[in-house]
Amino acid sequence: MQILIEEIYPFFKSAFQYLDLEEEILQNLLSAATKEGHADVALPCHSLSKILKKSPIQISLELSDLISDELNQIAEVSSMNGFVNVRASDAWLSEKLIKITTNKRLGISIDDSRRFVVDYSAPNVAKEMHVGHLRSTVIGDSIVRMLLFKGHTVFRENHIGDWGTPFGMLIEHLLDVGEHEAANELNVGDLDGFYKEARSKFNLSEDFAKRSRNRVVLLQSGDEETIRLWEILVSESMRYFNEVYSMLNVLLIDSDIKGESFYHNLLPVVIDRLNKSKLLVESEGADVVYPDKKWMNREGKIMPMIIRKGDGGYNYSATDLACIIDRSERLQCTDFLYVVGTPQKQHFEMVFDIAKMAKLIDNKHTAVHVNFGSVLNQDGKILKSREGNVIKLVDLLLESISRAEDTIKLKNPNLSYKERIKVAKMIGIGAVKYADLSTERTKDYIFDWDKMLSFEGNTSPYLQYAHARICSIFAKSPISRIEITDVKFMITEKEERLLARRLLIFANVLDEAIETYSPHRLCNYLHSLAASFASFYENCPVLKAPNADIRASRLALCDLTAKTLNLGLDLLGINSPEEM
Repeated sequence: MQILIEEIYPFFKSAFQYLDLEEEILQNLLSAATKEGHADVALPCHSLSKILKKSPIQISLELSDLISDELNQIAEVSSMNGFVNVRASDAWLSEKLIKITTNKRLGISIDDSRRFVVDYSAPNVAKEMHVGHLRSTVIGDSIVRMLLFKGHTVFRENHIGDWGTPFGMLIEHLLDVGEHEAANELNVGDLDGFYKEARSKFNLSEDFAKRSRNRVVLLQSGDEETIRLWEILVSESMRYFNEVYSMLNVLLIDSDIKGESFYHNLLPVVIDRLNKSKLLVESEGADVVYPDKKWMNREGKIMPMIIRKGDGGYNYSATDLACIIDRSERLQCTDFLYVVGTPQKQHFEMVFDIAKMAKLIDNKHTAVHVNFGSVLNQDGKILKSREGNVIKLVDLLLESISRAEDTIKLKNPNLSYKERIKVAKMIGIGAVKYADLSTERTKDYIFDWDKMLSFEGNTSPYLQYAHARICSIFAKSPISRIEITDVKFMITEKEERLLARRLLIFANVLDEAIETYSPHRLCNYLHSLAASFASFYENCPVLKAPNADIRASRLALCDLTAKTLNLGLDLLGINSPEEM
């Protein structure tokens, strides 16, 4: 419990000075207890034996004696098996709960602002978003939300694929079909069908393929009519993407779009910068760079990163370096986050290495590949439909909403149709997002409808139900949530203590989630909070509390729990219904 560590640290510092121990040792040893319920903070004394020539048990007893009286009003100090254990007092818990209850941010501080750019989602124009885009979109969005809440400046960049060779065939297919008909075809959301038709014609017709190649040249040279046709494809695709983003309740908007086309004019600048840094070399007709870190190909030869191919076309690496130039110089960003799947790990390591070599970024910058695993079927293979096709993201979301509605009909048949649909969307979308976010992002996870829509376990419906349950308590209470002010918390039962402790670590958990770009840490915390509330509610009567003071205290605990659940879910991009 970081909040307790900060308060007791000066007393431990004085004790260490008395024992002639360096403060750096204290900084490395004093930490949150690993076993919840036994202590809140612990200091292991085993490593001090060699310095003080005493046993860990002797040292822990001596330290306990030195600080126990000083911490009398804050915590209980004990010694066990060579550990100094510190357990917060009920009075201290009550005092700290009052402080975060009266704080609109629930005790969460605002950091010294850095300038982040978060690159996430990145679908391709004229292709539908599939389940593979889910992880990048929801992980990136939750990271953006957490960073914004902590006071950082955050630029969202949706680096869509909207440039390059495929657009020659797509534009020619648009002309063959007719602009009006093509717009209608794209308007119904069948982007994949449009793309497949164009690809099939490209593979089967030499004339169409030749036209497509010529069209690419016109596109890249800025031909006015070709750009107009290209814009039709982009705008229709964006309309579709925005529908998906709206369903997912993510923050991405049109102004966040920074496709490959946006950086097209910077590609010659990349070549110029690499040349000036004497990094660009010719290899088999291509312009390449050999990063400082060596990567080997299958033949055991050092592998370069191709910047410009032999035919003059730029590789993805050139665009990524152009992004870095723009983000560091135009946006003045200090931190670059790329929320992209794990298979791109080597690519980004090479890009970051070259960017440093070319002095596009320096030590004041951080560049992080926020990698993630895959979504798998029950058989452990990449999630696909029964027909073997990649599952469209919009179909997945609609299916989840439908299943959620069926569950709500059974759970609360008295809800009106309008309210049921509203809640079904919150639960269905929340379930899909939470199943993804609650998994450690670097790992694959198995997509399981029953598990993610369950009202038990570490799921979004469980958390949402906990929030709705608290709202229902206040619906029956003579005291409204607005009236809960200046309440003195009365922490007397073990379930109250556990709930109080978990409420007080929210700020610390959020910091840890941001530091590691790991939304699952916040998910796990919210689940533990909801579980401790369930235990509290079962064992500590609220509305039928023994007296008015205890009832007010327990209602205040309920209110603070609801606020924490609501804020935590909001930082994950998930809504909290008040009725379910």
